Amino acid sequence: RRLLTEEQKRLYAKVAQYCNRSTDLIPMSFVLGFYVTLIVNRWWAQYTSIPLPDQLMCVISSNVHGKDEKGRILRRTLIRYANLSAVLILRSVSTRVLKRFPTMDHVVEAGEELNPGGDGLQCGVRAGVTDVSLSLGVLGDVHIRDDVALCLLMDELNLFRAKCSTLFHYDWISIPLVYTQVGTHAPHQPPEPRSLLFPPHNSRGAQSLLPPLDMYVPLSTLLQFFFYAGWLKVAEQIINPFGEDDDDFETNKLIDRNLQ
Repeated sequence: RRLLTEEQKRLYAKVAQYCNRSTDLIPMSFVLGFYVTLIVNRWWAQYTSIPLPDQLMCVISSNVHGKDEKGRILRRTLIRYANLSAVLILRSVSTRVLKRFPTMDHVVEAGEELNPGGDGLQCGVRAGVTDVSLSLGVLGDVHIRDDVALCLLMDELNLFRAKCSTLFHYDWISIPLVYTQVGTHAPHQPPEPRSLLFPPHNSRGAQSLLPPLDMYVPLSTLLQFFFYAGWLKVAEQIINPFGEDDDDFETNKLIDRNLQ
């Protein structure tokens, strides 16, 4: 209002009007809404894919019989390998767990059983295969008494392994960067500064450019931007839930809970 000349004001008004008409060509609500929906669904699916040993533990306790030392060690070994698989998968996707267990030696020092050699994914597969081998090995023994119990145990083992695999695939295949850039740039468009739309002098036809209420601060436009920007910030906060932010998953506490 004070620094620009009349010609500069008219040029600025034309640019502002052009930008305002161009915003109608970009379906901002659709682009941002679809992006945030995709991020939220992916975030919840990753949470539900975290392998928890609770169901497997109940199946092992109820179907692997034996009050002797061999039965106790067998039940304990099965659930320890399941926990080891979860630790190795979380170590490959979570920054917090990786800092807690930088190398396989740290996993061994923490008290977990580990086959020597190989990376985390291979060791996780080995642990799952060992679960299956132990189950098949005791089929003819008294610890698993019938095929129905073995089938139930194998179903839970396969479900546990499927969650580990799904979690690894979510970390392996991320959202395309192009769509992230589109969703990020859509809300950051120049608003229409109605308070700076000045008509040329001696022109009655241009008086229609003036808004009914001449406000220095475009409140409605600011609120619209805050809503869109806040919507975008929600997606940015949960796009990687296995990081070290305050709102990310507490994977180390989850490991301690499972071991306990």
